[in-house]
Amino acid sequence: MSMSTAEDRAAAAEDLLSEEEYRERLRDLPPSAKLVAKVLETDSPLSQGQLAEESLLPDRTVRYALNRLEDVELIGSRYSFRDARKQVYFLKH
Repeated sequence: MSMSTAEDRAAAAEDLLSEEEYRERLRDLPPSAKLVAKVLETDSPLSQGQLAEESLLPDRTVRYALNRLEDVELIGSRYSFRDARKQVYFLKH
């Protein structure tokens, strides 16, 4: 049995962070993670390659930044609708 649309929205709202909580979690992260988060604020969802392109960071640095953002639960990911082989990332903010 699937959840109704209202239940989906309620569950998604629980995952969202307040501005204060978002900033607190971001505070101690490295600059690369902060830059990736800023790029995701303006344009998301994005793949790792797109994030590297937009942030001008190397792929390896973007991967590290994404891992750090996932560790503090600031981002979520899902498979791309356009290419199911790729993950796309978005802020939980």
